[in-house]
Amino acid sequence: MGRVTRSRSLEEKVPYGKTCDRTKAAPPFGIIDRQSDDRAQCAIGSGQSCGDGAYFPVMTARRPRPFTISRLPRLLLLGLALMMLAALAVLPRVERYFVIQTAMREEATLRLATQSLRGALARTEVLPGLLAERPILTRILRDPDNQGLVPYANEQLRQSTLTLDVADIWVMDADGLTIAASNYRRDKSFVGRRFDYRPYFRDAIDNGRGRFHALGTTSGQRGYYFAAPILDGTEIVGVIAVKLRLDDFEAAWRESDNTVLVTDQNAVVFLSDREDWRFATLRAIPDGALETIAATRQYPLDRLHPLDATREALAPGHDLVTVRAPGGTEDYVTNTALIASAGWQVMLLTPTRPAILQARQSLALAVLGLMFAGLVAVLYLQRRARLVERLEQQRRYREQLERRVAERTADLNDANARLMQEVEERKSTEDRLRRTQTELVQAGKLAALGQMSAALSHEFNQPLAAVKAYAENAATFLDRDRPAEARDNIGLISQMADRMASISKHLRNFARRPQDKIGAVPLLAVLDDALELMAPKLKAAGAELRFDRPRAEIQVMGGRVRLQQVLVNLLSNALDAMEHHATPIIEITVHSAGGRHRVDVRDRGPGLDDDALAQLFDPFFTTKSPGKGLGLGLSISYNIVRDFGGTLAARNHPEGGAVFSVDLAAADPDTQEAIAAQ
Repeated sequence: MGRVTRSRSLEEKVPYGKTCDRTKAAPPFGIIDRQSDDRAQCAIGSGQSCGDGAYFPVMTARRPRPFTISRLPRLLLLGLALMMLAALAVLPRVERYFVIQTAMREEATLRLATQSLRGALARTEVLPGLLAERPILTRILRDPDNQGLVPYANEQLRQSTLTLDVADIWVMDADGLTIAASNYRRDKSFVGRRFDYRPYFRDAIDNGRGRFHALGTTSGQRGYYFAAPILDGTEIVGVIAVKLRLDDFEAAWRESDNTVLVTDQNAVVFLSDREDWRFATLRAIPDGALETIAATRQYPLDRLHPLDATREALAPGHDLVTVRAPGGTEDYVTNTALIASAGWQVMLLTPTRPAILQARQSLALAVLGLMFAGLVAVLYLQRRARLVERLEQQRRYREQLERRVAERTADLNDANARLMQEVEERKSTEDRLRRTQTELVQAGKLAALGQMSAALSHEFNQPLAAVKAYAENAATFLDRDRPAEARDNIGLISQMADRMASISKHLRNFARRPQDKIGAVPLLAVLDDALELMAPKLKAAGAELRFDRPRAEIQVMGGRVRLQQVLVNLLSNALDAMEHHATPIIEITVHSAGGRHRVDVRDRGPGLDDDALAQLFDPFFTTKSPGKGLGLGLSISYNIVRDFGGTLAARNHPEGGAVFSVDLAAADPDTQEAIAAQ
């Protein structure tokens, strides 16, 4: 374009106002050989053609420096030889450069493959912990022979695998025996199989979380396993495991010209779009590692085979790998990334043959360009334009990336603001729930006082009647001048007053609103207060109390008033369970072991059926007849004990009746010493 513009400007200066005929293209400016030199001397501007009918620009080219014909072949041969030697000398460097550039361009592909793996692992890692909170899992582990629960649990697990897009989900007991599994319909089901040899099972029990990758011994499919313990209170009753499919990643990698390898810490190829490379080893495996693989059945040892490959450092972060196979030798350039959580190394192998071919083609073009000076200029301009376009494209990509980052940052800020608002709303909801729970606790205590009102009224009326009788007797003794007997009656009146004051004190303590503070509490003293408070009701019912009270006081973590309410509620429920018994019998025992203290309250009633045990602590569930309870007492008591860091449980006694157990943590010695010093 530059030469055409210049020719036009020169043609405008043609004398006599005439231009050359443009019916034929003019040669490039300044290129006129010696044979056409004479024709170039023709009168330009006369409108006549120069010999062959071609017209030339106004400015004629300078005559080239003459040289002899005999020197041209030798100069050409010398120049060609020098260019060939130079090309052979720089060829390895050019090939190396193109190979490195190819590896750098494929870094984005490696990041995409690595991020997809990380995302799938991170998304699946949280599933076992969430699934382990399902109550049905604890129930089937406690009763694995229940033919009603196990099929229902199997179907729930199967539906979960379809919803969560995972391979399998299965539940094992504490010995590693599979109780329920999502693949229960298949011929090779996990149900009834043991997996205690898998590391994820033991890690879930010991550390609270397990993860492992291996070839499935039952399904024959490779996968990544995540596991979490299933808790019943504080007891680990089993393990739930989730298997993530990895075949889809290989199918996606197979569409690319590159080869992706995922190796573990023993350099065993666990994932690859090349099927013949799976379970290949990139280095020798130590004997100890082989024993571990065999013990955990991670891979079949007969399928492990060394990959005949050599590795050479090419550039920082990139290596040159040569793989020798029966079909021939292949060279690759590598990009490597780590997935630390899984202990994996992701390696992207890009064939070097296209890059080397491109390098040789580029060098050949450069040699040809040097042989033809005009083409060199064209290639240079084209290369420059391509570079400018690439830089412009990179600039546009950079601006687009910055714009997307800004938009994503704004979205994250909005999401963070919404999350903070949700956190505040949740805190407010928790505060309202806590206040409501406190009000329910207070209402429960007042309801208990209402139920005991008749017995308490009798307990107050009896001392009052005795006080009146003693007072009349004392007046009579004074009239008869018998002061000693009168003083005795006055002492008895004082004792009756002390007794009523003690009952009133227990009522005030029980009725007052409890504090949320948790600390060391004397367990036996709280039991004594609860029994003192329940004494009128026990006496009215004619109940027999069997309590082998320990001699030494026991300090537990809790709140005195709230713990007293729990014990009063359990004693009251025990009496209600034996309302048709002539002589109700209540047994109270205290057990201490392992830094824990447990209070058992047993009645001699009809006991609890399975449905009642399953929903005993749910709000508004009651086994009492209508009008005798709202079903909130045990639910409130359960939450109170849980706030103390303990557990409230129920079971049937082998000899009849129900047993309610309050398990609390022992107070630490420093807290006990501080209370003793007060």
